[in-house]
Amino acid sequence: MAFRTLVVVICIWLSKVKSRTIEKIEQIEKKTWHLAMNLNPSDGHIMDYTTGWVEDLFIGTYSEAFSKDYLNRFIWRHPVNYIALVRHQGGEVDAVKVFRFKEGGRSLLSRFQDMDPGREIVTEGGPVQEEISKNAKNVDKDPVFSVGGDLAFNWAYTNNGHRIVLTGGYLSPADVNDDGTRGIPGRNGHSALIPLL
Repeated sequence: MAFRTLVVVICIWLSKVKSRTIEKIEQIEKKTWHLAMNLNPSDGHIMDYTTGWVEDLFIGTYSEAFSKDYLNRFIWRHPVNYIALVRHQGGEVDAVKVFRFKEGGRSLLSRFQDMDPGREIVTEGGPVQEEISKNAKNVDKDPVFSVGGDLAFNWAYTNNGHRIVLTGGYLSPADVNDDGTRGIPGRNGHSALIPLL
């Protein structure tokens, strides 16, 4: 049985935002998407709960940024207001969710370093954009695209944890060792991303 690789790409949107306090209408002056991270659970490199997320380092290469684990340390430490989680197969995007952070202007590095106590819900109102291709496979098993809700970061519980989870799924209490939470990546012996058959 051959497995195809399932990859999640984390992109960030750097923007200058003006908002009217009463209507909360955003006027985007400038918007640019940058690739911050790519996760590939089948590339031989382990990008788990501890590797890469909290260190200020570069992982991978530009030339293999969409086929192997990749982290751009310059983008990772830049203040951001939006995040896009993108799933792709063989170079084709099959699902995307875009979220706006509750607290803009912080870097992903600082957000993932914030682990005391962690378990922080970092967006509100759900995705501002969501698209899933009709050709996407195993969406029901995907920890990001099978559930709704907001993003929560650093969801640790007993000796388990995930860096990114969605609040619409089951979230284990901090003192429960049930391996019930699904997210990316994990440290509970479960595959952080489900390979496609």
